[in-house]
Amino acid sequence: MALNSIVEAIGGTPAIWLDRMVAARGLQGRILAKLDYLNPGFSKKDRAALGIISAAEADGSLRPGQTVVELTSGNMGTGLAIVCAIRGYPFVAVMSRGNSAERARMMAALGAEVVLVDQASGSLPGQVSGADLALVEEAARRITMERVAFRADQFHHSGNALSHAQTTAPELWADSDGELTAFVDFVGSGGTLGGVMEGLRRFQPDMRGYVVEPEGAAVLAGLDATCPSHPIQGGGYAMADLDFLMGVPVDGFVQVSGAEARETARALAREEGIFGGFSAGANVAAALRLLAGPEAGGTVGVMICDSGLKYLSTDLWE
Repeated sequence: MALNSIVEAIGGTPAIWLDRMVAARGLQGRILAKLDYLNPGFSKKDRAALGIISAAEADGSLRPGQTVVELTSGNMGTGLAIVCAIRGYPFVAVMSRGNSAERARMMAALGAEVVLVDQASGSLPGQVSGADLALVEEAARRITMERVAFRADQFHHSGNALSHAQTTAPELWADSDGELTAFVDFVGSGGTLGGVMEGLRRFQPDMRGYVVEPEGAAVLAGLDATCPSHPIQGGGYAMADLDFLMGVPVDGFVQVSGAEARETARALAREEGIFGGFSAGANVAAALRLLAGPEAGGTVGVMICDSGLKYLSTDLWE
């Protein structure tokens, strides 16, 4: 059936059992991978972008033709560029220069104005820290005020988590035939984990949820941020207070190194034919570790958050 616009193609992504990877490692249980890299903007953030804009239109906080501004690692910005283009809003994406160049070029191609912010002193290209994100946030606030714009505010706007509670969670539950026992996610804004867990617990109150963070930046687990810079773009910003995780029961925390995320993303491509990014590698690495431990014999859901195409300029595919 033909759709009226590309926005209607957001969500409803397929899910794949990673039985080959699980069997190759001698583990018991299953991993269900939600292929959100097959969204129009090649990431799960398309859902949140649509959720935020739709909610803002409904409550009147976004006026017709008003400029939309948001900080982004590239994925939310791509989603917003698509939704804003269709809905008729100019969009300004504010991004750290530490993120991969492909992301900026894609947003610009979709009609966004892209503002690149220099990294904090001592930061490395390809490794965006909380300090880098703070500089992007400062620039986004300034531009929002100057242009009397609507701030999409993915770290706080309820449309982010709500989109995952209303779409991702029921899709995952149906995809698993009601067999899902746990969900694990690499945390950026926390909108995916918070929203998915809210939605999944409507189906199964005992659903277990796990937070994935980078080694050296696992502040949600109560550890010190000894190494806040890492290559897993789109999250792990060493932010201890995240609105979307407030009141969300967490059953455990998993720390994944950049090297482990990289190697698992490569294994995912070789063994399952799934071409995901760094965070997909982190999620699958964490799920495999859980099947070797507290979730042995269970069914763990993960997101393939974005496409490996967004990392061709990084060392992920060297």
